[in-house]
Amino acid sequence: MKKILFLSFLGLLILSGAVCKTTPKDLAEKTKPIQLVYWRVFDDSDAFSDLITEYNALHPNVNIVYKKLRYEEFEKTLLDALAEDRGPDIFSIQNTWMRGYQPKLLPLPATLSVPYRTIEGTIKKEAVWKLNTVRGLALKDLRSLFIDQVEQDVYLSEITSIGQEYGIYGLPLSIDTMVLFYNKELLNSAGIPNPAIDWQSFKENVKKLTKQDNQGNITTAGAALGSATNINRSSDILSLLMMQNGAEMTTSDGRALYNSLPTGLEGRAIAPGEEALIFYTDYASPQKEVYTWNENMPDSLDAFIQGKTAYYFGYSYDIPTIKTRAPKLQYGITTMPQIQGNEEVNFANYWIEVVSRKTKNPDIAWDFLQFIASKPENAIKYLNKVSKPTALRSLIQKQQEDLVLEPFAKQLLTAKSWYKGKDALTTEKIFQDLILDVLTGNRIPKEAIDISVRKVDQTL
Repeated sequence: MKKILFLSFLGLLILSGAVCKTTPKDLAEKTKPIQLVYWRVFDDSDAFSDLITEYNALHPNVNIVYKKLRYEEFEKTLLDALAEDRGPDIFSIQNTWMRGYQPKLLPLPATLSVPYRTIEGTIKKEAVWKLNTVRGLALKDLRSLFIDQVEQDVYLSEITSIGQEYGIYGLPLSIDTMVLFYNKELLNSAGIPNPAIDWQSFKENVKKLTKQDNQGNITTAGAALGSATNINRSSDILSLLMMQNGAEMTTSDGRALYNSLPTGLEGRAIAPGEEALIFYTDYASPQKEVYTWNENMPDSLDAFIQGKTAYYFGYSYDIPTIKTRAPKLQYGITTMPQIQGNEEVNFANYWIEVVSRKTKNPDIAWDFLQFIASKPENAIKYLNKVSKPTALRSLIQKQQEDLVLEPFAKQLLTAKSWYKGKDALTTEKIFQDLILDVLTGNRIPKEAIDISVRKVDQTL
């Protein structure tokens, strides 16, 4: 990375003199050396080194400085920096954070004015700067390029002096989907030839896979499911169960609704969200036949890595951890169980690349984002390095042929998420409290879910 930045700097020194001599005054200002600062989590700079080099070759006056921050410190560091006007030009935020961050984000302009350098001349070759007008992606482009959930998360409205306006506030590089990890040895020992494909077979599998000692302690868990604080992404799992069961999570005007009977399901005796809550918590209830987990057990990923859990719900980002900590673990990955007879629904969990409203170089920042996110030939270079599922429709089929990414890619077209308010982390805590209220017997499921809806409404 240092080498890339050094070469970019040398190029700027060489070109800066040529700009003043050979470009008109209106172009000279545009081709001055600029720096774009890009902050993200999880990915090292190597994931972007090729893309930055290629973009720099087209725009030698642009120096892109990439910085990786730890997830635990990312949001506080970012908010402090933005408040003090020293924040990055481009950064990533979780898809459920978009509404909360919207006032800090710059929507994609309809057109971008971007300088680029080309080589012209037949006998004497020389570098010539030109100003290019680039069209920003429109809604129809967003829909044709990216999977459906992207529009729900990035195409947002804003009240301005001329009324309500819609805009594209970010673009994703990848989209993760929740999958089912399974321990092959435990399934083989229980006589289960294939992992569960629906929740009924999952339920029967868990009964066979769960082992207890003479004191009733769980020695092998059929699945990491049912509790709150020691289940990774427990709010995602419960949300998915609700959506698969037909629950409407929020209304179009932003009210939580997952405790109600949606239109067309009025004949049900119990709301689908409440039914999903009961199904989920049964796996951590000693009185139920599917009892397989409790709050005293270790972290769900740790238990899977240690070979003490047969089924674990996770994402592609869990794969490197499993390979590093348990290289000999015999495990497989398959798509999420579904409800027989219902529409297939999967869960999307991803990060979105956005431009700060305070950037001094909005056109270049957005041009770079379009360059890395919307062009398949560029996006695949990033995806191949990090081994993550794509956000682009055109790359899904290719990833379905990949042994590792196949289950994730198969779920992309049916992957959904939901708006969790301006404080998504608070909503996730509300879901954990909802689960614990039922498990501890503090409240019956209907009362607990009604209270959680009122709390979530306050964040919306």
